[in-house]
Amino acid sequence: MDWKERARRDFRLYAVTDLATGDETFLKKIEQAYRGGADVVQLRAKCLPDAALIRLGTKVRKIATSLRKLFVVNDRVDVALVTSADGVHLGQEDMPVARARALAKRTGHRLWIGKSVHDIAQAVKAVKEGADLLGVGPVFATPVKPQVRALGLDFIKEAKERIRIPWVAIGGIGPENLPRLLAAGATRVAVVRAIFAAKDPEKAAYQLKKLLEG
Repeated sequence: MDWKERARRDFRLYAVTDLATGDETFLKKIEQAYRGGADVVQLRAKCLPDAALIRLGTKVRKIATSLRKLFVVNDRVDVALVTSADGVHLGQEDMPVARARALAKRTGHRLWIGKSVHDIAQAVKAVKEGADLLGVGPVFATPVKPQVRALGLDFIKEAKERIRIPWVAIGGIGPENLPRLLAAGATRVAVVRAIFAAKDPEKAAYQLKKLLEG
């Protein structure tokens, strides 16, 4: 088993960006997140033009490879393939998992494909579609997705019982509520602001990883 397979199996902390500009100074924060303990960084930048997104993604790919960490692109299968990302994460309105898998196969690239789910029915469907990973949430209220209602800890308890592939809890998660989330049955989490809005992303990632590891 190579390091990427081990990382896919053992990851705990998944960091997601929420970029509004192509400012490359943010690359330092991404490197700090990795060094602090993030196993995965997902490049999410909904407003960036393709050229800027590809440029940033290519640089994140280099950082990830140098540190033996995983790099995932949000939504865009084409950008994931062009930047040689390890994976792509799809929303409910994005390309179907099977289609994304077929496109990757044509290029000879094995993509780790994640899918966002907001209830158990969506989770069951995503597993049947062949997703490798689920993003379950939002657990708590979050300004990143204000239009989606918070699902709460009961949903995490149900996810623990029903979902048999790797999944991450996401949405409004930080060190203040992570212990409750772990007690409800989560073992992996995805965070946005808890790392990238912190003054010291490396320290923030380190603290979250320590909580996850108990």
